[in-house]
This record gives sequence, structure tokens and C-alpha cells, in this order.
Amino acid sequence: MTNLNQDSFDLHKQNKGKIQIESRISVKNKYDLSLVYTPGVAEPCRRIAKDHSLSFDLTWRGRTVAVISDGSAVLGLGNIGPDAALPVMEGKALLMKQFGGVDSVPIVINTQDPFEIIHFVKNIAPSFAGINLEDISAPRCFQIEEELQDIGIPVFHDDQHGTAIVVSAALQNAAKIVGKPYESLNVVVVGAGAAGLAISRMLLGLQCLVDTCSMIPGHKRVKNVIVVDRKGALYSGRENQNIYKEGIASISNIEKRQGTLSKVIVGADAVIGVSGPDAISKEMIQSMAQKSIVFALANPMPEIMPEDAKSAGAYIVASGRSDFANQINNVLAFPGIFQAVIRGRINNITPQMKQIASQTLADLVEKPNVENIIPDPFFPHLADRIADAILKEAI
Repeated sequence: MTNLNQDSFDLHKQNKGKIQIESRISVKNKYDLSLVYTPGVAEPCRRIAKDHSLSFDLTWRGRTVAVISDGSAVLGLGNIGPDAALPVMEGKALLMKQFGGVDSVPIVINTQDPFEIIHFVKNIAPSFAGINLEDISAPRCFQIEEELQDIGIPVFHDDQHGTAIVVSAALQNAAKIVGKPYESLNVVVVGAGAAGLAISRMLLGLQCLVDTCSMIPGHKRVKNVIVVDRKGALYSGRENQNIYKEGIASISNIEKRQGTLSKVIVGADAVIGVSGPDAISKEMIQSMAQKSIVFALANPMPEIMPEDAKSAGAYIVASGRSDFANQINNVLAFPGIFQAVIRGRINNITPQMKQIASQTLADLVEKPNVENIIPDPFFPHLADRIADAILKEAI
């Protein structure tokens, strides 16, 4: 890891970041200059003034996404602020372009006030086709995203939905390998932040708004999910849990099991970690059901190292790291999602679209096995496949 860290630092310093802006049009003479700027540029301005939707056709808006963060929950580093979050947002923009063919602009905001963030996003919306929120801490991220769903372009919090899409796809294939119907799985989710609650909602097939959750008709769902935070299992009526936790608790943990992770993990078919290092022990895995599934997704250090999970008896193990088999990473989802946004000029990303993206990812692994439950990020035309499926079925 030391060499990797230093090499990454050197790469960023040498290039002063990872992305740049290039002109799509060459200006070689005065006529060219008159076309791209004054006086010719006045004509597209006049047309857009009469029909604002033409901004999607006549400017970069129709093909460009904003990647926005306040730096409050960056990777496993925590609240490191906007300046320190910028390398991650640049990386997100690079991956959006390389894997999805989508232009994007990294933007970090020097505020962590939800209302200021909402106001900011609303005011920059005329410049973009979509907004990818990133690394914003819970529970503020839920409020921010929910209040931005009616601004005319899609607002997608990738830490929530990108993670949930990839996790549910991987879990579908893992269930096939262990010989258990997906609908029979009892799952424990470790971590009740943005990713943990979004994963739980998707695994249970829920549509949630603030503290109210309802089941989506026809949505594939597991049997039960128990979400665990620092205080133990979430259950309906537990004291001191925020409205978003209460919403998921009202439908999850159907037996209202209480206690720490070590208690509620007993007999579970799968555990999904989105918390921090060393949250899952070998003893916990040994208490799970036969052919247990362990997704330890904290980065850079997972809840349990893959080799330790396997030695404890886990049948299938996945992590968020690229140096182990079965890497569960949002890059498998968000480039395709936003390619669909651009191609279809989508106004909102619906639960149906997320389900289609997840099912498409799962189906791309034709013969899943213990060390191959999810496509590699370099799977040919991965983003195209996801975008095609969304545009075919959901538009």
C-alpha cells in the first residue's frame, strides 16, 4: 500500500490533477471566431431564450454532468472537507468519461449546510443534464437528494444508489452459487449511513420518503434485512434513531431482534459491511448459516480481510478493493446510469431504472462462481449495456 500511495501522490502532483477541458471546435480565423463567439453566438442565445429546452441541444448541457460534494464523508477518510475531496471528484469525472463516455465537472462546495447545498444545486441546474452527488454524510444526504427530485434534471446520490445497485447484483449471483433462492435470504447490513440504508431499501424493494417506506410492486426482494449501527440492530420503536433509520426499521428486522452485531448475525445467510475496519470478526462469520456470503466493502480497509473471512468459513467473499476477487465498486453502475440520462434526456432516475441496472449487471456474469459474481469494471461495453437496458425498458 505504501508504494501505491506514493505513486498516486506523484501522479497527481505531476499532472496537477486528472482531468482537463479541451475545445471541441478549432478556431483558425476570424470567421470561426465569429461563429463560436460574437456576433454569431447571439443566435443560439436567442433560440434558447425562446425555448429553454434547446440548451440541451446547443450547449454542453445536453452531455455534461456535475459531480458535487461537500467533503463530509470521503471514502473511509470521513469529514475531510471540500479541498481534500476534490481528488475523488476528479477521479469520478475521469471514470464517467472513460467508462461511460459522459463529460462531467467536479465541484466541491465550502458548506455542509443542507439548505445551502440544495440552494446551490438548484441554481446551477441550468448548466447540466444531471447531478451526481458524492461523499455527503448521512442523514443530510437523504434530505438533500429528496428535495432535489423536482428540479427538471436527475439528481443521483451515488454513495446510496450506485452502491445498492452493485451490491444487489452481486448478491443475486452469490445466492445462485450457494444454492439459496434470493427471496429466502436473511441479510445483515453493518452500517446505517447512506450506503447501508440504500442497500437495505433496495434489497427489500422499498420506496422511501423521509420516514415512510412502502414496498414497490414487482420488485425483487430478499426475505429479511437487519441493519446494525453503532448502538446495535435497528428495529421499529427503538429510541434515538433518526427518521430515516425509523423508516427502514418499520419494514426490516421482521422479528424485531435486538442487540449487537454479534447477536443478530447468528444464522444470517449474508452480511454486507459498509462501515469501517474490523467491524466483523471471524467468530461472527462462524456463527452464520452454512455457505455464508460476506461482502466487506469498507475502503481502504474492509470490515474483515477476505482471507480471514474465508478461513472463518465464508463461502463467498467480496470487497471494495481491486486487489481481491469480486470487487464491488460503484464504477460498475454510475457511468451507465448517466449515459442513459444523457441519451434519453431523463428527468428522474426511478427505482425501476435502478432495478434494471442491477439485473443487467447480474446477468452479464453468465456462469457465476465463487470468485466471479460481478463483472469487472473493464467488461466490454459495460456502461452501454446498462444504458441500453434502461432506455429499452424504463423510458
